Amino acid sequence: MNTLTALLKQKSLTIAVSESCTGGNLSALLTSQSGSSAYFDRGFITYTNQAKADMLGVKPTTLDKFGSVSKQVALEMAHGVIKNSSADISVAITGIAGPTGGTKNKPVGMVCFGFCINSECTTTTQCFGDIGRSNVMEKSVEFVVNFLLKKL
Repeated sequence: MNTLTALLKQKSLTIAVSESCTGGNLSALLTSQSGSSAYFDRGFITYTNQAKADMLGVKPTTLDKFGSVSKQVALEMAHGVIKNSSADISVAITGIAGPTGGTKNKPVGMVCFGFCINSECTTTTQCFGDIGRSNVMEKSVEFVVNFLLKKL
């Protein structure tokens, strides 16, 4: 984590995030160091579909067609974070931490991520498995940190 925050400071980049299944854990990690206001702009906890629509402008039609745990929603969340912040980087996380809520097509442990870094946006999905709610949350935050380290 210290490497990521040092890199953000060194490159004078700011980050804003939207979290669903991680419930603020990424924001907490990013702000755990003194001086985090140099790189952390804001965080949105958009746990419900209504919050995703209200706070980030995720289209109800996207939510209806693909479901809240989808690359399409993660991408719209990431775009919404950029639109509603002054950050250079946005991260969106939406998934099924469990122990309930999984389906055959979207099992417990499936998490979709959206990233916008200097106007280049991408999505990815990770399936961590049914490893327990707190572990899915932890692995999701670790994934974001490692992804950003590689991209920056």
